[in-house]
Amino acid sequence: MASNETHYSLPRAEFDKPVKILIVVAPYYKDIADEQIAGAIAEIEAVGGFHEIVEVPGALEVPTAIGIAERMSNFDGYVALGCVIRGETTHYDTVCNDSSRGLTLLGLQGLCIGNGILTVENYEQARVRAEAKGQNKGGGAAAAALHLIALERRWGGARKGVGFVPAQDEYQIAGASKGKHSA
Repeated sequence: MASNETHYSLPRAEFDKPVKILIVVAPYYKDIADEQIAGAIAEIEAVGGFHEIVEVPGALEVPTAIGIAERMSNFDGYVALGCVIRGETTHYDTVCNDSSRGLTLLGLQGLCIGNGILTVENYEQARVRAEAKGQNKGGGAAAAALHLIALERRWGGARKGVGFVPAQDEYQIAGASKGKHSA
C-alpha cells in the first residue's frame, strides 16, 4: 500500500526574494480541498512566500485559470489543487487526463506549476492523501512549484514570452524589419 512507503523529499527551496504563488483550487469536495489548501499555504509561508487563492468549478478549469493568470498577472508560480474520484462513467478518465495534460502543456511552456489534483478511486484515498498532517499532497504540490521557481531564478528567470503569447523580440512579422514597419 502506497501510504506505508517512505519517499525521499527534496530539502525545502530557499529564496533571496519572496515568491508570489497563485493557488487554483476546484473545491468540488470542499473538505478535501480545504486540507490541500492548508498544506499548500503552510509550505508557501515556510519559505516566506505570499499566496492568493482562486476557486474554479472543476478540475478541467484549473489549467485555464492558470493560463489566464499567467497572461494577465505577475505570479511566480502556481499550485493546482482539487480531487477527482472515480465514478460510474468514463468522465473520470477525461477529467483526469485532460486536466493533467493541460497543466503539463503549461509547464512545458515554462510555467512553474505544482500539480496537486488528486485522482483516486474513492473518498478514503482522497482523505488520506489530502490531510495536511498526513500525506499532504497540497503541501507537496506547493513544494514542487517552489522548486521549479528556484530553478528558474537560478537559471536567470523567465523570458517575457513564456505563456501563450511570445515576447515582441521573439518573432517578426513577415516583410517587416526590426525598427521599421511595412505599409
